[in-house]
Amino acid sequence: MSNVKETNEQTFEAEVLKSEKPVVVDFWAPWCGPCRMMGPMIDEAAKKFEGSVEFRKLNTDENGGIAMSFNIMAIPTLIVFNGGKEVDRIIGLVPPAELESKLKALTPASA
Repeated sequence: MSNVKETNEQTFEAEVLKSEKPVVVDFWAPWCGPCRMMGPMIDEAAKKFEGSVEFRKLNTDENGGIAMSFNIMAIPTLIVFNGGKEVDRIIGLVPPAELESKLKALTPASA
C-alpha cells in the first residue's frame, strides 16, 4: 500500500503550498508508462523520507489547471516544493539514485 496520497485542485494549496514540510508532487497520468514505472521509486522514497518530506500525486488528466499553472509539458514530472515555492524539478523517468540524491540535498539531516 502506497503512503503517497493523491492531491487535487481543491486540496493542492493546503497540502502542498501551505505545508510545513517539503513536498514532492508527482505529476502523472494513468496512461503514462514511465509514470507507472516511477511509481514504485516514489513509494520507496516516501518510506525512506517519511516524517521529513511529504509526497503527493497529481493526476494531470483530472487536474489540468494546476498542471498548466506549473507549465507541466511532459510527464512524469516531479516538483519539489519548500515553503510553498518550487525548489527543484525532475522531468522524465530518472534512476532511483538521482531522486534520492535530490531529496537528501533538500533534507540533509534526515537521511
